[in-house]
Amino acid sequence: MRSINTVILIGNLTRDPEMKSTQNGQQITTFGVATNREWMANGDRKKSTEFHEIVAWASLAELCYKYLKKGKLVYLEGYLKTRSWDDESGEKRFRTEIVLQ
Repeated sequence: MRSINTVILIGNLTRDPEMKSTQNGQQITTFGVATNREWMANGDRKKSTEFHEIVAWASLAELCYKYLKKGKLVYLEGYLKTRSWDDESGEKRFRTEIVLQ
């Protein structure tokens, strides 16, 4: 059986996109998106917000940087990617991002 790693989100940008270039000139844009969930519990309306880190590469990175702004409602499709690195104190850090497709 083949595995699936697909994410679909509809949410609002939490900050303006930031675009950078890799050492070999590839464009990369990052931004945050918040999604809300609502449900009823014991007759009370409950709400929670999740925050997601989004990454776009190449021409998609340029489009995101050009057209997206903080607060804008967006529909996104991508896959989960977890990166790890050692911080200044040598502690292992992890970050899970959604890479747009």
